Amino acid sequence: MLTKGILIAAVLLMTGCETAAPVQEMSDARQAIAVAKEAGAAEKAAIHLDAAESYLQRAQQKLNDRQYSQARYDAKQAKMKALDALRTSEAKKDPAENNSRDDSQ
Repeated sequence: MLTKGILIAAVLLMTGCETAAPVQEMSDARQAIAVAKEAGAAEKAAIHLDAAESYLQRAQQKLNDRQYSQARYDAKQAKMKALDALRTSEAKKDPAENNSRDDSQ
């Protein structure tokens, strides 16, 4: 009887996690996209940035539809694509830009 109660509590706990809106994941994705844009991703990593923004739009739609699990997944994907865009932008920095930054320090 105790095992059955623990099992029910575990299922309810897992279900409860999926009923919460992915607020933090959405915020993380938006911030990562903003940082990528500041790093020049629109010019240097447009494919990754476009993918990030697309995932974020899908996440927002799923959030509006209360499909929180799918929204969370898409928000995490948006963040990952934004980080890809940031890394690509950083890798494609103009060497003169890096030298001027080094000189100012």
